[in-house]
Amino acid sequence: MKAQVHEINLEQLIGRHVLARNGHSIGRLEEVVAEQQGRSLVVREYRVGRFAVLDRLSAWTIGRMIVDVFGGRSEYRIPWNKLDIGDPAQLRLTCPVEEIAHKVE
Repeated sequence: MKAQVHEINLEQLIGRHVLARNGHSIGRLEEVVAEQQGRSLVVREYRVGRFAVLDRLSAWTIGRMIVDVFGGRSEYRIPWNKLDIGDPAQLRLTCPVEEIAHKVE
């Protein structure tokens, strides 16, 4: 069986709200983690939330202080197969929120 290939521009995803199955937003998609396989990049994980944006901006130390001042730090780490990106305007979890990794530091 041949693997299905799905291509989408990241610009269509970054900054979009990710909705839980109940329709409530869990945050904005801030980071996409991929690894190289041959000549292709394969998505492994999506990162959602206020804290996730710090990874993308490489502003770890200063960002931590800012986020501490304005509210708690949290980040959802969503495996590639737990996020429906079929409609870039409506990103949705395919599982309950409790099944995805939630990192709080």
